[in-house]
Amino acid sequence: MNTGVKIAAFATALAATFGTAYGVGQGIGPVVAKERPAAEHGEHEGSKPGEGAAEKADAAAPETPGGLQVAEGGYALALETPRIEAGDRTELRFSIKDKSGRNVTAYQREHGKELHFIVASRDLTVYRHLHPTRAADGTWSTPAELPAAGGYRVFADFKPAKQGAEGVTLGADLAVGGDSEPAGLPPVKATAEVDGYEVTLAGGLRPGAARELKLSVAKDGKAVTDLQPYLGAYGHLVALRSGDLAYLHVHPNGEPGDGVTKAGPEVSFTATAPSSGAYRLFLDFQHEGKVRTAAFTVNAGGAAEPGKANETDKAEKGESGDHAH
Repeated sequence: MNTGVKIAAFATALAATFGTAYGVGQGIGPVVAKERPAAEHGEHEGSKPGEGAAEKADAAAPETPGGLQVAEGGYALALETPRIEAGDRTELRFSIKDKSGRNVTAYQREHGKELHFIVASRDLTVYRHLHPTRAADGTWSTPAELPAAGGYRVFADFKPAKQGAEGVTLGADLAVGGDSEPAGLPPVKATAEVDGYEVTLAGGLRPGAARELKLSVAKDGKAVTDLQPYLGAYGHLVALRSGDLAYLHVHPNGEPGDGVTKAGPEVSFTATAPSSGAYRLFLDFQHEGKVRTAAFTVNAGGAAEPGKANETDKAEKGESGDHAH
C-alpha cells in the first residue's frame, strides 16, 4: 500500500472515530456544557424570580474554547505547508490575515512572545510548542520534525496590536504522511515522568467552573525549588479537549518577581472546562537551562451524585485512577 492510500485510510478511520468533530475546525462551533449554575449565597428569600440571572449566567459561563475555527474575529490562519512527511525536518510556514486579506505584522507580546504556535496530533500523543520567527512581510516560519504520521492540528495563539483587541486562537489541519498507527488516549494518572523528572498533578477540571490546577516538580525524589522562568512564568500549560482538540486558555497564577510566587516545586494555574469529557494537559517547564514537557490525561465530569465523588473531585483531593473512563 502506497503512502497516499495509507493516509486516505487513516483519514477515513479518524472520521469514523470522531464523526463531525474531525472537521470541526472548518465550520461548527464549540461544544459548551449546558449546566445550570448553582444558586449563590447572595440570593435571599423574596427576591424577584430571575433577578440578576443574566449577570450570574455570564459570571458562570465558561470561556469559549479556541482553535476550532480557521478564521474568527476578523482574522484567519493561512497555513502554507498543510502536509509534511513523518520524521523529516520541515519548515512550517503560515501567516495571519486580517479581514482585508493582508498579513498581520503587529502584535502584542503575551508571555514573552508575539505569537504562540502549538502542534498536536489528533490522538494527543504528540505535542510541540514551537517558537516561529516573523518576517517583515508578516510570514511566520519554524522548523518542525514530527515523529508519527496521521492527522494533526496546529494552533496560532496571539493578540493583535490593535487597541482593545482580544486574544485569538485559530486552528488548522496538518497532514503528516507515512505509515500511521493511531494510538488511544493515554490513561488518567496523577503523575508524569519526563527526562528524570516526576511531575504530580493536583486539582481537576469541571465544566463551566474555574478550577485550580497545581503541578509539583521533583527530580530524583527531591522537590525542585529553582525552576527557571519560561514564557513569563515558572510553567506554561496548554489544555486540549479530546476529539475536536478545542484549545483551552489556561491562566498562570502568579509570575516570577511578584514577591509571592516561588520558583517551585509547585506551579499553579486556573482553567475552565467548556464541557464534560477527556482532556490532555501539557506542562512546559524549564530547569537547568532546558525546557521539558509533562503530559496528563484528565476527565472533566458533571456534578457528582450525592455521596459519590466524580473524577474531578478525586483529582482535587490528589487521588488518581489507573485507567481512562
